[in-house]
Amino acid sequence: MHTAQIVLYALVQGITELFPVSSVGHAVLLPYLAGWSNISNSPQFLPFIVMLHLGTAVALLLYFWQDWVRLIASIFDSSMHKQRRLLLLIIVATIPAAIIGKVFEHKFRELFPSALSAALFLIVNGIILLIADRLKHRQGSVPLHRLSFGKGFLVGLVQVLALIPGFSRSGITMTAGLGVGLEYDEAARFAFLLATPIIAGAGILEVPKVLASHDTTMIHLGLLGGLLSGLVAFLSTAFLMHYFRTHEVRALRPFAYYCIVVGGVVSILAALGLHA
Repeated sequence: MHTAQIVLYALVQGITELFPVSSVGHAVLLPYLAGWSNISNSPQFLPFIVMLHLGTAVALLLYFWQDWVRLIASIFDSSMHKQRRLLLLIIVATIPAAIIGKVFEHKFRELFPSALSAALFLIVNGIILLIADRLKHRQGSVPLHRLSFGKGFLVGLVQVLALIPGFSRSGITMTAGLGVGLEYDEAARFAFLLATPIIAGAGILEVPKVLASHDTTMIHLGLLGGLLSGLVAFLSTAFLMHYFRTHEVRALRPFAYYCIVVGGVVSILAALGLHA
């Protein structure tokens, strides 16, 4: 991998991991559109992607550090009822995605490895976001700390769809959050809090493989990509939290249109056997 690829991948990862437009789908589409046909087969690719995800996880931890401090403190302070209940919700919602993701991740990726399938599922992702926007006004509002554990489990369960390139983890989790009655900003906050242990855990599990490669050059480049990805992810999170706090209706619509347009263009190109 060369510097331009590292920078572009880091920028795309930092944005698409948090924006509801599928980072996994873009990881499939980017080499297709850029003509990097062999990049995913490179032994350097997996360590690099691991570093990018760790950068994103660190960015989420830094942005929500006050939340995490309070959540952890609630374990030892029985008076912090709201924080303790939210921590339990996060744990309940994380369990299904962690277990199913660990068992079936590679099978999902092998079933849908192509740019065409990623583009088609990106279109589906966009349609789901549009439906969520349309149905939002019909839902009652419930504070996040009062969300039932059953509904929290459901929100966490839908994260499994993000294993399929084209489905967005944040988008599908936010959609489920809106479906169980959360407001846009609360649904986004819950989605990002849920994403933190999942992304961090997946990255940490791969770190021994990265270190075992003894490829110091790739590790250094991966650290550079991780730092850049983390910086962009932090800015993306700040933007999205402000955006969802100030948009009470149709907030997902711009992201839905993006998914449908990009997915449609790539689908046509792939079906015709062309590249951008």
